[in-house]
Amino acid sequence: MDVGHYYDDPGVFSASGRPEFEYNLDLAFLVRSRLDQSGLQVRMIGERGDYTLLHYRTRAAEGADLFLSIHHDSVRRSQLANAQRFAGFSLFVSRRNPHAPRALACASAIGSEMRVAGFVPSRYHADPVLGEDRPFADEENGVHYYDNLAVAHTARMPAVLFEAGVIVNAAEDERMRDPNVREAIARAVAKGVQACLRAPLR
Repeated sequence: MDVGHYYDDPGVFSASGRPEFEYNLDLAFLVRSRLDQSGLQVRMIGERGDYTLLHYRTRAAEGADLFLSIHHDSVRRSQLANAQRFAGFSLFVSRRNPHAPRALACASAIGSEMRVAGFVPSRYHADPVLGEDRPFADEENGVHYYDNLAVAHTARMPAVLFEAGVIVNAAEDERMRDPNVREAIARAVAKGVQACLRAPLR
């Protein structure tokens, strides 16, 4: 379980002025708690806020069955004035990962559980103007290909990056700070991870 960003580079600042790293930390610990309860062993990476080199993160995960990086989302600089238009979760995998099919299966499982819990994929990352033209790997479940994503392609195990919500949107930021919403997201992510890791290898 990788906590995205670190204290010296805390990611995007939310509409309320809180750094992304703090959102990532809160959610990652909740997901870990749910996975611990399910009997899965979880290794935390980056929780001290001092992992500055991305390949150190994936190296620290050696031997794990899955690398899951927890993040919260932003929008392109040109769209910040319209941030209220952007909301939802998204997931990213790399076709350069040595276990790309398994990574996609895990991302799809997480996205599916998020939808069951009532959350909606953001979709804008696939748009060439509003997003970054990241093609869908599984549109229904909000999964995109991001082949050059460092933590996804340097990992030696299946790797997934999860964006929980768009915190530069003031309304979404408020939702992401709601303990009940965080808990619902954590449960959904944990269920997706469980479903993926307990499915037969293909």
